[in-house]
Amino acid sequence: MKKLTRVIRNIAQHWVGDGFPVRSLFSYGGDNEFDPFLLLDYAGPHEFAPSPGKRGVDVHPHKGFETVTILYQGELAHRDSSGGKGQLGPGDVQWMTAGNGIVHEEFHSEEFTRSGGLLEMVQLWVNLRAKDKSTPAKYQDLRDAQFPRVSLPSDAGEVRVIAGDFDGTSGAASTFTYINVWDLQLTVESTAALTVPSGHTCILLVQHGNLLANGNELKAVELALFERDGIAITLQTSVASRLLVLTGEPLDEPLVGHGPFVMNTREEIRQAIRDFQSGKMGVLK
Repeated sequence: MKKLTRVIRNIAQHWVGDGFPVRSLFSYGGDNEFDPFLLLDYAGPHEFAPSPGKRGVDVHPHKGFETVTILYQGELAHRDSSGGKGQLGPGDVQWMTAGNGIVHEEFHSEEFTRSGGLLEMVQLWVNLRAKDKSTPAKYQDLRDAQFPRVSLPSDAGEVRVIAGDFDGTSGAASTFTYINVWDLQLTVESTAALTVPSGHTCILLVQHGNLLANGNELKAVELALFERDGIAITLQTSVASRLLVLTGEPLDEPLVGHGPFVMNTREEIRQAIRDFQSGKMGVLK
């Protein structure tokens, strides 16, 4: 049974742009204990009033990693310099590989801006190996219906497989880094046993409800980090709960970050800044 090594809770909310009230549950730096994951922001649930003007984050760059946006409630619109664009509704996912450099924008959709409503989402940053940081930028526009569902034994709930593999079922997202991204819905008075790869970084985010994870109590908007040894996680809940489970093979490479750029050396960061300033990461018209 995997040992829980750390619980992150009571994270203050802050705004990213004027459209995303987020709790940053972790971000890169220090001893990089979340390797290969760099950042996890949980936004909402937040009720937005109707607005005459668009809300979100204007054009900004990324390089050296992938951004994964999982939308639970609301609608978002995305454009990037690789030509990727899309509108996300509940359950949809955008998977953007920044690779050798990209600029993009993220806003509420026009309809959601006009009508208002609840917004809830997760944004995850996934690091790329040094050999993959120069890969051309690309964008995956993934619809909720593309993700397979796996029923848990004893009617304990359901797993939506976004990336990686769960019990022989593969997710729809294509990844560079060996990771698993699972959405779990647990039913009332249920117990579920998960098997995760040994040696992986393993993270569990409770979004709604509360539960015991290997005997440790976790509540809504709390994140658990497990040791890398072991493969077994047992979840027990008395109420309907939703959680996100992430596992990833550590890259064990040098990490140097500067805001939206994550590379392996300080010189690569300086080059990323020069590339962005000179327009090499593209432009949005």
